[in-house]
Amino acid sequence: MELLTFIVENLNLIAVRTAEHIALVGVAVGLAIITGVPIGIAITQNQRAANAVLYLASVIITIPSIALFGVMMPVLSLFGQGIGYVPAVIAVLLYSQLPIIRNTYTAINNVDPALREAAKGIGMTTFQRLARVEIPLATPVIMAGVRTAVVMNIGVMAIATYIGAGGLGTFISRGITMTDPRQLITGALAVSLLAIVVDYGLLRLERRLTPPGLLKAA
Repeated sequence: MELLTFIVENLNLIAVRTAEHIALVGVAVGLAIITGVPIGIAITQNQRAANAVLYLASVIITIPSIALFGVMMPVLSLFGQGIGYVPAVIAVLLYSQLPIIRNTYTAINNVDPALREAAKGIGMTTFQRLARVEIPLATPVIMAGVRTAVVMNIGVMAIATYIGAGGLGTFISRGITMTDPRQLITGALAVSLLAIVVDYGLLRLERRLTPPGLLKAA
């Protein structure tokens, strides 16, 4: 009962923190898509480069988030951005690279070679093949990587409150500091519900972007 009362009395604040959380994750993952998808496409042309890039991305994702925030704070403080928005976005950007790059690389590599040859046969350039054949066919797998990155980093961003980034992690942090289970549970529930809702929304977007022929085949 106390928990429900707390949530009702703080709906406006929960909405504000949720908007902050969505903005932080949205910007970070958006930048990760802009950088990760081209990298994933580029490394399909060179196996050694692919191995190196995927290994580096795998190493980054194994670094505990609180440790990564701690490392970035003194580095970014040299540029006046040691705490807050910028280090939080950079951390989530780095954590998002592996699922996006790996899924893009895998999806493009698994396009049927016969389709590539058919595209060449009708005179398509490399860019035209990529834009009209390979990326549309790879879209479901790429989107699966984006969904993984978003859901994972909604949780990671909750920790960014400890460096002053705001978001829903504020409730969790205060709940721990003040030994207040109402704030702790509110923050945890909000983060979980946000992850579920966003994942469902991205699943719907994935289906809209997937070519109809692939949906029928599935």
